[in-house]
Amino acid sequence: MLVIIFLSAASGYPNQLTESALQAWMADSGASNTLIGLMSYVAIPYLLKFLWAPFIDRFPLPLLGRRLGWLFVTQVALAVAIAALAFQDPAISLAPVTVCALAIVFFSATQDIAYAAYQTDVSLPEERGLAAAAQNLGYRTSAWLASAVALLIADFVGWRLAFLVLAGVMLLFCIATWLAPEPVYVHQPPRTLRESVVEPLKELFRGKDALVLIAVVLLFKIGDAFAMKLFTPFMLHTGFSKTEIALIVKAVFTASAVAGSVLGGVLMVRLGLLRSMLIFGAAQAVSNLLYCVLAAVGKSYTIMIVAVAIEHVAGAMGNVALVALIMALCDLRFSAFQYAMLSSLALLPRYSLGYPAGWIADHGGWLIYYVVAFVIALPGMVMVWAVRDRIDAIDHRHE
Repeated sequence: MLVIIFLSAASGYPNQLTESALQAWMADSGASNTLIGLMSYVAIPYLLKFLWAPFIDRFPLPLLGRRLGWLFVTQVALAVAIAALAFQDPAISLAPVTVCALAIVFFSATQDIAYAAYQTDVSLPEERGLAAAAQNLGYRTSAWLASAVALLIADFVGWRLAFLVLAGVMLLFCIATWLAPEPVYVHQPPRTLRESVVEPLKELFRGKDALVLIAVVLLFKIGDAFAMKLFTPFMLHTGFSKTEIALIVKAVFTASAVAGSVLGGVLMVRLGLLRSMLIFGAAQAVSNLLYCVLAAVGKSYTIMIVAVAIEHVAGAMGNVALVALIMALCDLRFSAFQYAMLSSLALLPRYSLGYPAGWIADHGGWLIYYVVAFVIALPGMVMVWAVRDRIDAIDHRHE
C-alpha cells in the first residue's frame, strides 16, 4: 500500500498541470472560458491510451522489470516536457503551448498505463478497496500539490519558474520507482500483439451484462467530471485569487479528497462493491448542487469550504468504488490493456466535455452549470442498479 501511494502520486502529479494550472495560465492571458474549455482537449491522449497499452503488456523495457521500467522512462520524459512548457507563452501563441501540453499528457497517460497495471497486479481481491483508497490518497494529494505550487509561484514570481520547479520535482519520483518491488507474475505476458488485443477484448465483453457494465464505467463519474471541468475558472470568477485558490481552496479540495479516499476504502470493506457504488454515487451527485449556493451568493469562505469539502469527500468515495470495479473487471494477464481501456472510458466525460462545459458557463451561468452537473449524474446510478446482481457477483469472485 505504501508503494501504491508513492507511485500513484507520480501518476497524479502531471494531471492538473494541463488542467488547473493551464486554465489559470490562460485566464491570466485573457482567454475566454470557451477557449479555455477548447484547450482542455489536449487531454485526448488520456482517452486514447488503450491504443498503445497492448505494447506495454507485450514489450517490457530492459530495466527494472515489466511495469517499473515503463514508469521510470515516462517520468524522465515528463520532466523534460514540463520544463519545455516553461519557455512558452499563451498570450503570444497557443501552438507551442499546445504541443508541450500534448507531450505532457501523452507521457502522463503512458505512465498511468504502467502504474494501473502495476497496482492491479499486486492487489489481491480482498485488497481492492484499500488499494483504490491508497491510489486516491497518493494521486489526489500529489495533483493538488503540483497545482498549488504552480499557482503560488506564478502569483508571486511567474509561470516560467513555476513550471521549472515542477519539472525538477517530477524527476524525484524516479527514486520511488527505482526502489519499488516488481510484482511476482503467475501468468506469462502475451506472446503476440494480437494476443495482447483480441483476448482481453473477448474477456471484457463476455457475458450478457457486459455492455451495461461498460456503460456503468462510462457514466458513473460523469456528473462529478462535469462539475470539476471548470473548477478553477469558477473559483476565479467567484472572486478568489490564485493565491487563495492555491492555499485555501486547493487545500480544502485535497484534504477532503484524502479523507474521502480513506473513508471510502474503509467503508468498502464493510459495504462491499455494490452498496458502495449506490451510496457513494448518490452522494457525489447531490453534493454538486452545493456549488449552486456559492454561485448565487458569491465569494464566501464559509460556503466555499462547506461546498468543496462535502463535494470532494463524496467524489473521492465514488472514485474509490469505480477504481475497485475496474480492478475487479481486469484479467491479470492483460491488466495494462484492460485497465487502460476501462479507465479511458471512465475518463471520457472528463476530457470530452470541455467545449460544452465552457459554452454552458458562458451562456447559462454558473448556477445552471452545476444544476446540469447534478442531472447528468443520474443515468449512471440507474445503470448500477440495473446490473446490481452482476456487480455483486464480480465483487465476490476470487480468481
